[in-house]
Amino acid sequence: MKRTLIVTLSAAAALLAVAPAHASLDLAKAKNCTACHAVDKKLIGPSYKDVAAKYATDKDASAKLAKKVREGGVGVWGQIPMPANPQVNADEAAALVKWILVQK
Repeated sequence: MKRTLIVTLSAAAALLAVAPAHASLDLAKAKNCTACHAVDKKLIGPSYKDVAAKYATDKDASAKLAKKVREGGVGVWGQIPMPANPQVNADEAAALVKWILVQK
């Protein structure tokens, strides 16, 4: 009985750990981010893993990137502009950036 409970709790914890990551990928797909970005390879824009690596030591990265998600930008990754995404609200941008920054 005790072992079954431990296994059940461990499985539930694993699912909870994966759920936010999957939810953020789903959000990225829903907001059309994946038209230009992929988790592990460059498409039109950098991969999410490359973004995470570039900003790994930047304490202000979350705020800067959430703003860039919403307002767009150009010049950090080359001259192809990232368009503004007004369909992404501030909370969604924050969730996306939080997920992006933990990609390894």
